[in-house]
Amino acid sequence: MDAMKILIVAAMLLAAQDQPGPRPEDTEVWKPEPPVVTPGAYAPTPPPSDAIVLFDGRDLSQWASVKDGLSARWVLKGGVVTVAKGSGNIQTRRSFGSYQLHIEWRIPVGITGEGQKRGNSGVFLASTGDGDAGYELQILDSYRNRTYVNGQAGSIYKQFAPLANPMRPPGEWQSYDIAWTAPIFDAAGRVTRPAMVTAMLNGVLVQNHTVLKGPTQYIGQPSYKPHGPAPIKLQDHGDPSAPISFRNIWVRELE
Repeated sequence: MDAMKILIVAAMLLAAQDQPGPRPEDTEVWKPEPPVVTPGAYAPTPPPSDAIVLFDGRDLSQWASVKDGLSARWVLKGGVVTVAKGSGNIQTRRSFGSYQLHIEWRIPVGITGEGQKRGNSGVFLASTGDGDAGYELQILDSYRNRTYVNGQAGSIYKQFAPLANPMRPPGEWQSYDIAWTAPIFDAAGRVTRPAMVTAMLNGVLVQNHTVLKGPTQYIGQPSYKPHGPAPIKLQDHGDPSAPISFRNIWVRELE
Protein backbone atom coordinates (compact mmCIF):
# COMPACT_ATOMS: atom_id res chain seq x y z
CA MET A 1 0.00 0.00 0.00
CA ASP A 2 1.52 3.34 -1.02
CA ALA A 3 1.76 6.34 1.29
CA MET A 4 -1.31 8.05 -0.17
CA LYS A 5 -3.53 5.02 0.44
CA ILE A 6 -2.20 4.72 3.98
CA LEU A 7 -3.09 8.34 4.64
CA ILE A 8 -6.61 7.86 3.23
CA VAL A 9 -7.23 4.75 5.36
CA ALA A 10 -5.91 6.53 8.45
CA ALA A 11 -8.19 9.51 7.79
CA MET A 12 -11.18 7.22 7.37
CA LEU A 13 -10.42 5.46 10.66
CA LEU A 14 -10.09 8.78 12.49
CA ALA A 15 -13.37 10.01 11.01
CA ALA A 16 -15.13 6.83 12.13
CA GLN A 17 -13.78 7.29 15.66
CA ASP A 18 -15.09 10.86 15.73
CA GLN A 19 -18.65 9.76 14.90
CA PRO A 20 -20.77 9.87 18.08
CA GLY A 21 -22.45 6.64 19.09
CA PRO A 22 -26.13 6.38 20.03
CA ARG A 23 -27.12 8.27 23.17
CA PRO A 24 -30.06 7.88 25.58
CA GLU A 25 -31.24 11.36 24.57
CA ASP A 26 -31.74 10.22 20.97
CA THR A 27 -34.92 8.34 21.89
CA GLU A 28 -36.40 10.94 24.25
CA VAL A 29 -39.58 12.67 23.06
CA TRP A 30 -40.59 15.91 24.80
CA LYS A 31 -43.64 17.13 22.88
CA PRO A 32 -46.59 17.17 22.73
CA GLU A 33 -47.16 16.88 26.46
CA PRO A 34 -50.17 14.76 27.49
CA PRO A 35 -53.04 16.75 29.00
CA VAL A 36 -53.26 16.79 32.79
CA VAL A 37 -56.43 15.09 34.03
CA THR A 38 -57.66 15.05 37.62
CA PRO A 39 -58.59 11.43 38.40
CA GLY A 40 -61.61 10.38 40.40
CA ALA A 41 -61.41 9.46 44.05
CA TYR A 42 -59.53 6.26 44.88
CA ALA A 43 -61.76 3.20 45.10
CA PRO A 44 -60.54 -0.24 46.29
CA THR A 45 -60.24 -2.91 43.59
CA PRO A 46 -60.29 -6.32 45.27
CA PRO A 47 -59.28 -9.35 43.22
CA PRO A 48 -62.07 -11.20 41.38
CA SER A 49 -62.75 -14.88 42.05
CA ASP A 50 -60.49 -16.19 39.26
CA ALA A 51 -57.50 -13.94 40.03
CA ILE A 52 -54.06 -15.11 41.11
CA VAL A 53 -53.15 -12.91 44.08
CA LEU A 54 -49.52 -11.88 43.73
CA PHE A 55 -49.39 -9.69 46.83
CA ASP A 56 -52.09 -9.25 49.49
CA GLY A 57 -49.96 -7.52 52.12
CA ARG A 58 -49.03 -10.66 54.05
CA ASP A 59 -45.97 -12.16 52.38
CA LEU A 60 -43.77 -12.16 49.26
CA SER A 61 -43.99 -15.87 48.57
CA GLN A 62 -45.05 -15.20 44.96
CA TRP A 63 -41.90 -13.16 44.27
CA ALA A 64 -38.18 -13.83 43.88
CA SER A 65 -35.03 -11.77 43.51
CA VAL A 66 -33.97 -11.34 39.88
CA LYS A 67 -30.33 -11.33 41.00
CA ASP A 68 -30.21 -14.84 42.39
CA GLY A 69 -33.69 -16.39 42.29
CA LEU A 70 -33.87 -16.44 46.08
CA SER A 71 -36.56 -14.81 48.21
CA ALA A 72 -37.48 -11.21 47.41
CA ARG A 73 -35.69 -8.93 49.87
CA TRP A 74 -37.89 -5.86 49.75
CA VAL A 75 -39.35 -4.42 52.97
CA LEU A 76 -42.74 -5.75 54.05
CA LYS A 77 -44.54 -3.62 56.62
CA GLY A 78 -48.16 -2.73 57.34
CA GLY A 79 -49.54 -4.60 54.34
CA VAL A 80 -47.24 -2.73 51.95
CA VAL A 81 -44.02 -3.78 50.23
CA THR A 82 -41.32 -1.17 49.62
CA VAL A 83 -38.16 -1.27 47.53
CA ALA A 84 -35.13 -1.89 49.77
CA LYS A 85 -31.88 -0.08 49.00
CA GLY A 86 -29.62 -2.15 46.79
CA SER A 87 -31.91 -5.17 46.82
CA GLY A 88 -32.43 -5.28 43.06
CA ASN A 89 -35.47 -6.09 40.96
CA ILE A 90 -38.01 -8.71 41.95
CA GLN A 91 -40.21 -10.82 39.69
CA THR A 92 -43.00 -13.33 39.99
CA ARG A 93 -42.10 -16.97 40.46
CA ARG A 94 -44.72 -17.83 37.86
CA SER A 95 -44.53 -17.02 34.17
CA PHE A 96 -47.48 -15.64 32.24
CA GLY A 97 -48.68 -15.23 28.69
CA SER A 98 -51.46 -12.68 28.15
CA TYR A 99 -53.18 -11.36 31.26
CA GLN A 100 -55.10 -8.65 33.11
CA LEU A 101 -53.07 -7.04 35.91
CA HIS A 102 -53.99 -4.74 38.79
CA ILE A 103 -51.25 -3.09 40.84
CA GLU A 104 -51.17 -0.12 43.22
CA TRP A 105 -48.08 1.98 43.91
CA ARG A 106 -47.11 5.04 45.94
CA ILE A 107 -44.45 7.74 45.64
CA PRO A 108 -43.24 8.78 49.12
CA VAL A 109 -44.25 12.12 50.63
CA GLY A 110 -41.51 14.74 50.61
CA ILE A 111 -39.80 13.39 47.50
CA THR A 112 -37.11 15.62 46.03
CA GLY A 113 -35.36 15.74 42.67
CA GLU A 114 -36.77 16.27 39.23
CA GLY A 115 -37.27 14.55 35.91
CA GLN A 116 -36.30 10.89 35.91
CA LYS A 117 -34.73 11.26 39.38
CA ARG A 118 -38.09 11.52 41.08
CA GLY A 119 -39.64 8.22 42.15
CA ASN A 120 -38.41 6.12 39.26
CA SER A 121 -39.49 2.48 39.00
CA GLY A 122 -41.38 0.34 36.53
CA VAL A 123 -43.64 -2.62 35.92
CA PHE A 124 -42.06 -4.98 33.39
CA LEU A 125 -45.03 -6.69 31.79
CA ALA A 126 -42.83 -9.56 30.64
CA SER A 127 -39.37 -10.01 32.13
CA THR A 128 -37.15 -11.41 29.39
CA GLY A 129 -33.80 -11.58 31.16
CA ASP A 130 -31.63 -10.22 33.93
CA GLY A 131 -31.65 -6.61 35.06
CA ASP A 132 -34.08 -4.38 33.19
CA ALA A 133 -34.71 -6.70 30.26
CA GLY A 134 -38.38 -6.76 29.29
CA TYR A 135 -41.33 -4.53 28.39
CA GLU A 136 -41.62 -1.61 30.82
CA LEU A 137 -44.66 0.40 31.81
CA GLN A 138 -43.07 3.36 33.56
CA ILE A 139 -43.56 4.33 37.20
CA LEU A 140 -42.50 7.88 38.08
CA ASP A 141 -43.72 10.90 40.01
CA SER A 142 -45.25 12.78 37.08
CA TYR A 143 -47.26 15.11 39.30
CA ARG A 144 -46.01 18.57 38.35
CA ASN A 145 -42.69 17.02 37.31
CA ARG A 146 -41.67 17.58 33.70
CA THR A 147 -39.66 14.97 31.83
CA TYR A 148 -39.64 13.47 28.35
CA VAL A 149 -43.16 12.31 27.60
CA ASN A 150 -42.19 8.77 26.62
CA GLY A 151 -40.59 8.44 30.05
CA GLN A 152 -43.32 9.74 32.33
CA ALA A 153 -45.78 7.65 34.31
CA GLY A 154 -48.15 5.77 32.02
CA SER A 155 -45.65 5.58 29.17
CA ILE A 156 -44.34 2.47 27.51
CA TYR A 157 -40.83 3.52 28.37
CA LYS A 158 -38.91 5.09 25.47
CA GLN A 159 -41.65 4.02 23.03
CA PHE A 160 -45.08 5.57 23.61
CA ALA A 161 -46.18 8.55 25.70
CA PRO A 162 -49.38 8.23 27.73
CA LEU A 163 -52.62 9.68 26.38
CA ALA A 164 -53.07 11.71 29.58
CA ASN A 165 -51.35 12.57 32.86
CA PRO A 166 -53.81 11.61 35.64
CA MET A 167 -51.30 11.47 38.49
CA ARG A 168 -52.20 11.99 42.11
CA PRO A 169 -49.73 13.86 44.39
CA PRO A 170 -46.90 12.02 46.17
CA GLY A 171 -48.11 10.16 49.23
CA GLU A 172 -51.37 9.10 47.57
CA TRP A 173 -51.89 5.67 46.04
CA GLN A 174 -51.81 5.31 42.25
CA SER A 175 -53.27 2.33 40.41
CA TYR A 176 -52.59 0.58 37.14
CA ASP A 177 -55.11 -1.68 35.44
CA ILE A 178 -53.43 -3.36 32.50
CA ALA A 179 -54.39 -5.70 29.69
CA TRP A 180 -51.23 -7.33 28.31
CA THR A 181 -51.25 -9.28 25.06
CA ALA A 182 -48.06 -11.30 24.87
CA PRO A 183 -46.17 -11.51 21.57
CA ILE A 184 -46.16 -14.73 19.56
CA PHE A 185 -43.23 -15.99 17.47
CA ASP A 186 -43.04 -18.67 14.81
CA ALA A 187 -40.53 -21.53 14.74
CA ALA A 188 -37.99 -19.29 13.01
CA GLY A 189 -38.29 -16.61 15.71
CA ARG A 190 -40.28 -14.18 13.58
CA VAL A 191 -43.04 -12.12 15.23
CA THR A 192 -46.48 -13.37 14.18
CA ARG A 193 -48.28 -11.21 16.77
CA PRO A 194 -46.60 -8.23 18.43
CA ALA A 195 -47.05 -7.35 22.08
CA MET A 196 -49.96 -5.03 22.83
CA VAL A 197 -50.90 -3.02 25.92
CA THR A 198 -54.03 -1.29 27.14
CA ALA A 199 -53.51 0.51 30.45
CA MET A 200 -55.48 2.66 32.86
CA LEU A 201 -53.72 4.93 35.35
CA ASN A 202 -56.01 5.95 38.22
CA GLY A 203 -59.00 4.96 36.11
CA VAL A 204 -57.93 7.06 33.11
CA LEU A 205 -56.94 5.43 29.81
CA VAL A 206 -53.25 6.07 29.10
CA GLN A 207 -52.46 3.31 26.56
CA ASN A 208 -55.13 2.18 24.10
CA HIS A 209 -54.31 -1.17 22.49
CA THR A 210 -50.77 0.09 21.90
CA VAL A 211 -48.66 -2.13 19.62
CA LEU A 212 -45.12 -2.37 21.00
CA LYS A 213 -41.96 -2.20 18.89
CA GLY A 214 -40.23 -4.76 21.12
CA PRO A 215 -38.83 -4.89 24.66
CA THR A 216 -37.65 -1.70 26.35
CA GLN A 217 -34.39 -0.30 25.05
CA TYR A 218 -32.71 2.54 26.99
CA ILE A 219 -30.30 3.37 24.15
CA GLY A 220 -31.22 2.75 20.53
CA GLN A 221 -34.32 1.28 18.96
CA PRO A 222 -36.22 -1.73 20.32
CA SER A 223 -36.44 -5.00 18.44
CA TYR A 224 -37.99 -8.37 19.20
CA LYS A 225 -36.21 -11.52 20.29
CA PRO A 226 -38.30 -14.68 20.60
CA HIS A 227 -39.47 -15.72 24.06
CA GLY A 228 -42.33 -17.57 25.68
CA PRO A 229 -44.34 -16.94 28.85
CA ALA A 230 -42.43 -14.67 31.21
CA PRO A 231 -42.53 -13.35 34.80
CA ILE A 232 -43.86 -9.93 35.78
CA LYS A 233 -41.04 -7.78 37.20
CA LEU A 234 -40.93 -4.76 39.52
CA GLN A 235 -37.94 -2.45 39.27
CA ASP A 236 -35.52 -1.27 41.91
CA HIS A 237 -34.18 1.80 40.11
CA GLY A 238 -31.55 2.40 42.78
CA ASP A 239 -32.91 5.66 44.22
CA PRO A 240 -32.67 5.28 48.03
CA SER A 241 -34.21 8.74 48.64
CA ALA A 242 -37.47 7.73 46.96
CA PRO A 243 -38.37 4.12 47.76
CA ILE A 244 -41.54 3.12 45.89
CA SER A 245 -44.20 1.09 47.69
CA PHE A 246 -46.68 -1.44 46.26
CA ARG A 247 -49.86 -3.19 47.40
CA ASN A 248 -52.91 -5.09 46.10
CA ILE A 249 -51.32 -6.91 43.15
CA TRP A 250 -53.34 -9.53 41.30
CA VAL A 251 -53.48 -11.02 37.83
CA ARG A 252 -56.02 -12.87 35.67
CA GLU A 253 -54.59 -15.14 33.00
CA LEU A 254 -56.16 -14.65 29.56
CA GLU A 255 -54.29 -17.22 27.47
